[in-house]
Amino acid sequence: MKVELVWREEDGKRLAATVWRAGDGHRMISSALLGGGTGPARWVLNAQVAGGYSRTDPVVHLEELARSHGLDGPGVGMLTAASVSRTMLRDDEGVNVSATVGLRVPTWAAAPAGTSDPELAPIHLDGPPAPPPRPSETPPHPSGAPAWPSGPPMPAPGTVNIVVAVPVPLSDAALVNAVVTATEAKTQALLEAGYPCTGTASDAICVAATTAGGPREPFAGPRSAWGSRIARAVHAAVHAGALDYAAFLEARE
Repeated sequence: MKVELVWREEDGKRLAATVWRAGDGHRMISSALLGGGTGPARWVLNAQVAGGYSRTDPVVHLEELARSHGLDGPGVGMLTAASVSRTMLRDDEGVNVSATVGLRVPTWAAAPAGTSDPELAPIHLDGPPAPPPRPSETPPHPSGAPAWPSGPPMPAPGTVNIVVAVPVPLSDAALVNAVVTATEAKTQALLEAGYPCTGTASDAICVAATTAGGPREPFAGPRSAWGSRIARAVHAAVHAGALDYAAFLEARE
């Protein structure tokens, strides 16, 4: 997976994006806004947007950005307010992973009904940052652990976007299994990096598998040959990104 870092001027800011020009011969499964679901795809775009992003047509925006980078045909497009220039790249025995890690509002997947999430509110980076909710002010994890990490305020925006490239064909079931495996590895990495959470409310993922090279692999669970490689590569990329994010916050103080 050859990932390009590209830049643009938008909303008065210089914003980064990563582009993977995968070309023909790939099947992808994704939760992304543009190109989500399963099917053939020729490219993956992960574009940074400015804090306070307020466009109500993100799919149209992604299509515009794709055309501006010369991307045509079916593809997958993601948006994030996290710093895309700090994207982490890791590989494990042929599996390549690109992860953009932002943890403005670390979130537990299972929360009490009606719980709101500040991650889905407008983000403004120009004024003084508001401190994150204190553990006593937010619903705890069912185990009793705090819902938010302790420590300094978190002014930077979040979202964990992950792109996984697998060099062998995967069955439909294995594609779904790969998403589960990657998500489990992401959560493990975040917990090990000191963030008591399963991710953020706006995380996105894309798993791409080649269509050439033999019969489709039927499994991609964490103990399968290719699933274990997916897990290790995702874990390494997200763990590095989480530590980098913490260092980034510390440097802003």
